[in-house]
Amino acid sequence: MLMMKLQFEWYIKNGYPFKGMEPHRLKVFGTFICGGGSSMGYKLAGYDHLGGVELDQQVSRVYNRNHSPKYLYTEDIRLFNEREDLPNELYNLDILDGSPPCSTFSMAGERENAWGKKKRFKEGQAMQRLDDLVFIYIDTICKLRPKVAILENVKGIIQGNARAYSKEIVKRVQKIGYDVQVFLLNSASMGIPQKRERVFFICRRKDLCFPKLRLSFNETPILFREIMDKNDLSDNLTEYQRMLWNNKRKSDKSFGDVIDRLEKRLSMFSNPIIHSDDVAPTLTSGAGVNALYDIPRSLNKREMCLIGSYPLDYDFADIKPEYLIGMSVPPVVTARISYEIYKQWFQAKSGNSLTI
Repeated sequence: MLMMKLQFEWYIKNGYPFKGMEPHRLKVFGTFICGGGSSMGYKLAGYDHLGGVELDQQVSRVYNRNHSPKYLYTEDIRLFNEREDLPNELYNLDILDGSPPCSTFSMAGERENAWGKKKRFKEGQAMQRLDDLVFIYIDTICKLRPKVAILENVKGIIQGNARAYSKEIVKRVQKIGYDVQVFLLNSASMGIPQKRERVFFICRRKDLCFPKLRLSFNETPILFREIMDKNDLSDNLTEYQRMLWNNKRKSDKSFGDVIDRLEKRLSMFSNPIIHSDDVAPTLTSGAGVNALYDIPRSLNKREMCLIGSYPLDYDFADIKPEYLIGMSVPPVVTARISYEIYKQWFQAKSGNSLTI
């Protein structure tokens, strides 16, 4: 079986797809597209990504600047679902992709305490319930009837009481005519220097009779020291952060561990301490500081792009890189998954060959 090797260090200027791969031009459309992590992944794997739906106007502008999509709807997914003016091209897509906001399912968040409540996900956005967006996305699947639909979310959606949500997701998708497989994947096993576990509900339309998808990724972990910018000696920690950094121990995984030991209170557990002899932890959108263990500074832009497999020439405009990268599926993760979907389902059905 051919194995696609994708590099996490890359540039938009070099074009799509990855070198050595011929575009097959299967059509994809995205929802909750954010900065376009998944969009770029599909294009790297040879797909024709048509654009997507994004609620945040500022993020939508940055997406447009980097991707120049054919279709871009800057609106709530509910409004998109009500549209009767969609082009025919968006129906019967090869793949529909969606990563509904997932903070209510995160093991580090409020979880059950936040379910059923409205909140503003980001300043300037409308109030909305986040835990039901997975089901709104299923309405989108039902409307557009893609051959394949992918729903990505945090690991917490299959843990604890949230498992009821996962079971309901599978039940509803099956009801509208799709078979579903659920995969828990770690980007560290996919050739990316970040430990990021995510759940993928991969849905195939029953009338197409696709076989079960096989996904197995076993790349050698890439330690942070292999991508660390050792020439960057800038000290960009605040006075308080520097105090925490000075009191860290080898066993500390975050500033929260230091605060718990020194001040006997719970805070800053989402602010990791990144060890050079380990794979970088999940880059989160609201961490504030991602401190290095070896140097008293936070991650720089290049390191964040490498950790998230984002292109090094991505134009973030006035949005912090950690926000867009933390909110995005790493492009190479999407590229590897979608390549397997192409190879096992679409290529196998057409009988076409692909040289890489």
